[in-house]
Order: sequence, then C-alpha cells, then structure tokens
Amino acid sequence: MCTTCGCSGDGATLHTHHADDGHDDALTLTPDVRHVSIEQDILSRNDHIAAHNRHDLAHAGVFALNLMSSPGAGKTTLLVKTIEQLAGRLPVAVIEGDQQTSRDAERIRATGAPALQINTGKGCHLDARMVQEALPRLPLQRGGLLMIENVGNLVCPAAFDLGEAHKVVIFSVTEGEDKPLKYPDMFRAADLVLLNKCDLLPYLEFDADLAEANAQRVHPGVRVMRVSATSGEGLDEWLAWLKSHAELCAQSHDHSHEHLHGHHPHGTHA
Repeated sequence: MCTTCGCSGDGATLHTHHADDGHDDALTLTPDVRHVSIEQDILSRNDHIAAHNRHDLAHAGVFALNLMSSPGAGKTTLLVKTIEQLAGRLPVAVIEGDQQTSRDAERIRATGAPALQINTGKGCHLDARMVQEALPRLPLQRGGLLMIENVGNLVCPAAFDLGEAHKVVIFSVTEGEDKPLKYPDMFRAADLVLLNKCDLLPYLEFDADLAEANAQRVHPGVRVMRVSATSGEGLDEWLAWLKSHAELCAQSHDHSHEHLHGHHPHGTHA
C-alpha cells in the first residue's frame, strides 16, 4: 500500500476461472465514495503544487522530464549514457526517486552531473511536493535539463503531475509487447515512449512492431523511439529531441523575460 496515494486493493478486479468452459468471470471492486473523495483531494493538492513547479521551471528556462518505467527497464543506465553524451553540450541535473538506497544517485554523480536522491519509503511514486523541496537544492541552469527519475512503477506515477514539461515512459523489450495494454493509464499519460534494450531483439521473441502498435492503440499518435543504452542505437534521435526541446524552453523564457521587462506602460521607466 502506498502511504502517499493510498493505493491498495480498491478498484481491483477478481477473476474466477471456470475449468469446465475455460472462461473467466470478472468481478470489479470499486472504491467507496469516501475513498474517491480522499483521492481527489490528494490529487488536487498535488496538482496545485505541480503548477507552481512548472511555473518556476519555465521561468528558470529549465526543461524538465518525468522518466517513468517498471523496475529494471533501464532508466538509470539510459540516463547515465544520456548525460555522458550531452557532457559539454547541455547541462543536466537529476532527481532520483527510489523507495530505499542512494545507489542510482551515486551512479549519476559519477558522471559529474548533480543529483539529489529522494527515498519515498513505502511510497510508490514521487509527488509534486517532493520535487518542490528538491528544486532549490540543485544547481539548475537556464537552457539545461532536469531529469526526474521516478520510482519504478507503471501505475501510480502516471496520476501524479510533478510539474514536468513532458512525461517519458521507458519500456524495455524484455517486458512483453502487451505492456501498454496492461498499463494503459501510464502509456496514455506519456508524451514520448522509449522502447529500450533494443540490442537484445535478436535474442528474444519480442515483436517490436506489435509493441509499438499496442502503444498507438492506447495512445494514438504517441511518438515511440527504439533505443539501446548499451549499443547506442537510437540515441542520436533521443539526444536531438532533448536538445531541441531544451532550446525551445530557453527561448520561451527569453521571450517571456523580454515581454515583462522590455515593454513598459507610457510614463514608466525600466
């Protein structure tokens, strides 16, 4: 059970298998009104803080991403390789979310990038308040990136806005082509899907085209990139996407700054 969002067995579906006809009878258990009210209140408060985070990041000209995946999909390895490839070209800061340990943050710091570890304890995702408290502790630079690596979980992180510019779902070829169908909320929330570990495709019975089709079925039009942190496949496309969006974010900040400070009502001075 998550201590932040209160997820438990509520809203679960029980399946009873009948051996005689081979069919499943599904019984959906929906949460009561009080549970729904509490959940809405939690999400409302979270969204309010997330809006402030988004404003602060945009004002600072920082392009922020919320990286989400199941455990073991390769988020941290891909993040390390991304930082190494961007070294000297684009400043990157990282917020690491895990239930316990600071191992991932230590891996990030080894690249030379600043990283802050958030341990959520029994919580299964980061929330906007955690990010709000972390932001002043990181040396964020205008035109740079903030990578927020969420807790490995394909359920709760989809519902919690952190104030990021985009949500990126990392989905590995070792997980099965039907992952988007099993976790539709996560893939609907995604602005970009990275199909990771593609260097393993020759050794697996994994249909990458079917995986992409399933992602499109859940979220029509979502962009899918095939990548591998090990072989470097697809990283050029990923890095180009990051750089172009970071530049747009910085330009948007500059235009906003000029609008606020470059034009004054008649009779006033800068």
